[in-house]
Amino acid sequence: MSDPNQPADPTGGVPPQQPAGSQQPPYGGQQPPYGAPQQPYAAQQPYAAPAAPLDAEQDKQWAAFSHLGGILWFLPSLIIWLVFKDRGAKTDVEAKEALNWQITWIIGWVLSQMIGLVLGAIPLVGGIGYLLFSLLIPWALYVVNLVLSILGFIRVNGGGTYRYPMNFRFIK
Repeated sequence: MSDPNQPADPTGGVPPQQPAGSQQPPYGGQQPPYGAPQQPYAAQQPYAAPAAPLDAEQDKQWAAFSHLGGILWFLPSLIIWLVFKDRGAKTDVEAKEALNWQITWIIGWVLSQMIGLVLGAIPLVGGIGYLLFSLLIPWALYVVNLVLSILGFIRVNGGGTYRYPMNFRFIK
């Protein structure tokens, strides 16, 4: 029975249908009700577009920062190389160079510490050896790292390239 106060429903209570080519998400774009069939995960999450290549200025900037990051140890160079190696040719080359230098520097630092500990165990000369190899040489290595990292930053930021002296190329 229909209510005389209500206007007549021309569709007869049937909800309107979507046109054939329409792609509206089910449930009005909201979370489906509990128990409703789920779409596969690949259909739910579209793939992210690949990152855009760096322009020349950005490429130079990140390449320079990879050298300057050596002041803070190897992590900045590693992160810059992993994130930007496929997006800029200059960044790839310079970040690899900076990362290789950081690895070389860390090896030198660890070796000096080990030599200092070994020499520290020798009676009579142990104190001098420990002082030299565990305190003074690591500080000198840090100063060398600081100076070379800043020089690399300045050279690359100016548009050139930089190669560290005595750098082992672990990452090709």
